[in-house]
Amino acid sequence: MKLDPGSGQTYANLASAYLQANRLDEAGATAREAQTRNLDSAVSHAVLYRIAFLQHDLPGMKREADAVIGKPDAEDLMFSLEAKAASYTGEFAKDRDLQRHAFESAQRAGKRETAATYAAIAAFNDAILGNIELARQQARTALSLGNGGITETFSAMALALAGEAAQATRLAADLAKRFPEDTIVQSEYLPMIRASVALAGGNRDRGSQEAIKALAPALAYEFGSDALLVPPYLRGEAYLAAHRGNDAAAECQKIIDHRASAAFRGRATMAALARLQLGRAYVLSGDTAKAKTAYQDFLALWKDADPEIPILKQAKNEYAKLM
Repeated sequence: MKLDPGSGQTYANLASAYLQANRLDEAGATAREAQTRNLDSAVSHAVLYRIAFLQHDLPGMKREADAVIGKPDAEDLMFSLEAKAASYTGEFAKDRDLQRHAFESAQRAGKRETAATYAAIAAFNDAILGNIELARQQARTALSLGNGGITETFSAMALALAGEAAQATRLAADLAKRFPEDTIVQSEYLPMIRASVALAGGNRDRGSQEAIKALAPALAYEFGSDALLVPPYLRGEAYLAAHRGNDAAAECQKIIDHRASAAFRGRATMAALARLQLGRAYVLSGDTAKAKTAYQDFLALWKDADPEIPILKQAKNEYAKLM
């Protein structure tokens, strides 16, 4: 900012960094300062929207959305954020409608890779929710539009979890060949894909160990914006499969604690499901009281969720057995 105080992008980057670090007051102040200097941007509004969401400020969310929607080159970002807000509370019919608006808006603006990214992240979310066929469809749509790192990674993870490990492995090989010295690809994307393939394999015990090993390179980077908190989510799943309840609970707590990071850009679904994972982890560790509380937190968060979500049905059945 000292070198280029007239750059709206610089303000947006700093505001986003503060938000990523859970420093909400400084994030909001930076975004508002950009506005007072006539350096407004869609990202600044996105930061303020995220802060309003985290503070349960519905008028604030609407104000920031209204400021961006209608701008052809920027509205896809806001549609995507609104979709993630809906997915956090399990309202996936609403999420898909808003995600469709984001996808179509990005395409109209000529942003094919952005549209592909939206579809790829949606595919991964559907895979972890148990909507397997929809996950496959979304992944194929994404790959028909782009081949960027996020697009191929999230499509590959979705396909792996949907039972198409061979295609996921081919996508991983493509990324490894194209980006042999890229830190994000080598230390985040490839470990995430390999862990997904391992977890989807037929041997639960061996797969969990392979997934834990595959995710080791991501430890230093998993709170960055590109990893989207996927490594601790997958590691938590692996620990659950290995019956390591305390370790699984620690991974879930990472996601819950990073609330500002967890709420958006593909993280919202995982942020919600981390509470369910936490309940399952406490069951494994034998702490029934904490397990009940975690399940109650998840079911309260998803009290208005679409009732037919496969993982929600599982959660209700599991909770009933604890009572």
